[in-house]
Amino acid sequence: MPSARDAEGHEVGAVRGVLASVLGMIRNGATHVAVATDHVIESFRNELWPGYKTSEGVEPELLGQFHLLEETLTAAGIVVWPMIEVEADDALAAAASTAARDARVERIVICSPDKDLAQCVQGTRIVQLNRRTRVTIDEAGVVQKFGVPPASIPDYLALVGDTADGYPGLPGWGAKSTAAVLAEFGHLESIPADWREWRVDVGRAATLSQTLAKERELALLFRTLATLRTDIALFHDVEELRWRGPRAEFESIGRRLDEAVTAPRRQDRQPPVHL
Repeated sequence: MPSARDAEGHEVGAVRGVLASVLGMIRNGATHVAVATDHVIESFRNELWPGYKTSEGVEPELLGQFHLLEETLTAAGIVVWPMIEVEADDALAAAASTAARDARVERIVICSPDKDLAQCVQGTRIVQLNRRTRVTIDEAGVVQKFGVPPASIPDYLALVGDTADGYPGLPGWGAKSTAAVLAEFGHLESIPADWREWRVDVGRAATLSQTLAKERELALLFRTLATLRTDIALFHDVEELRWRGPRAEFESIGRRLDEAVTAPRRQDRQPPVHL
């Protein structure tokens, strides 16, 4: 989103963008909405792997809007889950799991393109939406994209790595070889130690097998990093997530965002954030 500064000179462009996006979802028919945030970017995973992502490198003016975003969304009547010891993706996974147990829920849409959230997809009931590209992925879409079903996504990421989260995977294990092996065996523990038992056509199978045997504990650690937590209690009833309109304090926050001065940038247009 283009930069925008409020009357006191504080950057609020990202807040305006997220708010407009969430309210746009509601205008388009979403009835139950919640937003998870990384209130603190570091999590328990940083204790497991020193290279795991941190707040280092995040632009200060972007990082400085996190708390304002939580305040703004709450004032707008949106349920917000600020995560501290776990990550926002863990909250989304836990929320999807909880909502899926409710027979009244017809469909759960996880609005994030993050690869690790593909493990949460179930059939056509829990799907993943990339709001930027407007592409929705169901279970068949996960298999088409990664070559493995949702249940194998943590194993897949353990082998190929996830640069966004800061762990490298195992040397030599690329997307194609990993997908081929996991499509056959499902999980790390099920991959035979003897590559000659692999009933798949994978180049350099002997080398990959040796690497996995040598780095198995590291692969299991990476899988732990990639596995999202679903044991987080966020709500008891999905009706707690129903949007019922803004709170009284939203008027002043909305005015602050509306009056922010947007920096000119090509032909960008700032979407309105009015309710």
